[in-house]
Amino acid sequence: MKCALVTGGSRGIGRAICVKLAAMGYYVIINYRSNDREANNTLELVNQAGSEGELLQFDVSDKQQIQQVLAKWIEVNEDKYIEVLVNNAGIKEDVLMTWMQDEQWDNVIRTNLDSFFYVTRLVLNGMMLKKYGRIINVVSLSGLKGLPGQTNYSAAKAGVIGATKALAQEVARQNITVNAVAPGFIKTDMIEGIEEKDIQKLVPARRFGQPEEVAHAVGFLASPDAGYITAQVLSINGGLYS
Repeated sequence: MKCALVTGGSRGIGRAICVKLAAMGYYVIINYRSNDREANNTLELVNQAGSEGELLQFDVSDKQQIQQVLAKWIEVNEDKYIEVLVNNAGIKEDVLMTWMQDEQWDNVIRTNLDSFFYVTRLVLNGMMLKKYGRIINVVSLSGLKGLPGQTNYSAAKAGVIGATKALAQEVARQNITVNAVAPGFIKTDMIEGIEEKDIQKLVPARRFGQPEEVAHAVGFLASPDAGYITAQVLSINGGLYS
């Protein structure tokens, strides 16, 4: 059975990606950290999209949990093959660097950057054996442009962008593509507290994006049709930055 693993799949962009991949026929493994209710809501939407899936609870910032839960799932489910991996889970703790605490740096780096390494390394083994795979990393406008108050978040996402380009070259001969999508301002709880009217004036499209618009891009990069596209970062920002 061909599966898609989406980290941080319980809400927002992650949820939209889960639904999109379900509509493409994938068995969707929905990773989440703690919100059982929202995770089950996503699973219900996956079922409504005509596919099946399951919940896989672990904290992507904790490499021990990744090893215990994800590695165990891979070992036990020999009949299931993770063909698509979407590294979507992420957090931000915005503050000017002058006042940034060690924990705010560490939490953001672990959740956004370290998780890419520990999750991808586990899943990559199966892709290498099958000689096929799609890895899509959800990064950010912040990782391309850099945004004030997000030194930690910008550093983490820029790190994933660099890793995307490097890994793509390592695995291209095995028919595995590695790409990233870089959303700008998307209407999710990640932008709560932002004055929408003020920011919209800066966006040429004069609106915020929808999670489904990011999910459509991820769906294309996950498809067989995108087999000659790798090491790329696709901006989804309404023309705000290129």
